[in-house]
Amino acid sequence: QVQLVESGGGLVPAGGSLRLSCAAPGLTFRMYHLGWFRQAPGKEREFVAAVMRSGDSTAYADSVKGRFTISRDNAKNTVSLQMNSLKPEDTAAYYCAARRFGPMRGNDYDYWGQGTQVTVSS
Repeated sequence: QVQLVESGGGLVPAGGSLRLSCAAPGLTFRMYHLGWFRQAPGKEREFVAAVMRSGDSTAYADSVKGRFTISRDNAKNTVSLQMNSLKPEDTAAYYCAARRFGPMRGNDYDYWGQGTQVTVSS
């Protein structure tokens, strides 16, 4: 059974940084595109960032471009999201996800984690 496990969430003041990590021990990691999504209370889940299998192509939502960086380590089966210059509107539950095929920005990924909460105080 495939499990994605996020970590690194927390409470941070506006302007601060956090680094989220996602481990996938049961996944043949290098065969999957990996993405981060978020969902704030009362809102739909939205795409944040994604990285292709090889790691040489990434995509970002306009709202986080220039502030967030996604990276993956296929040897360690992990994907990370470095979040800088955080804003209160970044507050949400963040989910990592994996998919074999399909667009990186689509939200119909094959596997999902349980989520980690990020709260940015103003």
